[in-house]
This record gives sequence, C-alpha cells and structure tokens, in this order.
Amino acid sequence: MTSNLRVAYNQYMNWDKDAIFNALGDSTRRLILDELSERNELTLYELTTRLIMKHHLTISRQAIAKHLTTLEDAGLVKSEKRGKYRVVIFNNEPLKNLLKRWIE
Repeated sequence: MTSNLRVAYNQYMNWDKDAIFNALGDSTRRLILDELSERNELTLYELTTRLIMKHHLTISRQAIAKHLTTLEDAGLVKSEKRGKYRVVIFNNEPLKNLLKRWIE
C-alpha cells in the first residue's frame, strides 16, 4: 500500500468520536438514522416525506439537508447524486467501531 493510500485508509477507519456523539445528540438526526436503517438508502425527498408523515415533524428539506451534513461529517451517512436525485445511504461502520471498543 502506498503512503497516500494508507493515510486515506486510516482517515476512513478513524472516525471522529466527538462528531459521532454530536450527530447522535439530536433527536431529528436519530430519526433520520432510524429511517435509513430500515431502508438503507432513501432519496432526500423520500426521507423528508417519511419524517413528515410518519413522525409528524414540521421540517423543511433544507433543514433535513443541514442535519444530513452533520451526519455525513460524522461518517454516519453517505450521499450520492443519481440523476436529479440525492440519495442518502446509511453507514453503520462508525457506530460498530465505536461500540466495538467498549464491548470487547
């Protein structure tokens, strides 16, 4: 493995614990993760609709996008553009690694 690849791999595997706990500290972000854990991936539109209809939140797509930025910064979600849609994908690896340290 070249040194650049090793650095990139280490950065990917060492998520910021404070960013993870900050992301989990908000109830709306936890609801977003709950929805994504059920379906693994949703478009921003689908996610917004589920939060409004299922959880009766009064929240805009822009507010959800801000929450997603926090979750993405913590490594808990990934997003990608597919055509005209933004798809949000759940990434549970940071949580697994964080809990693994305490459980083992």
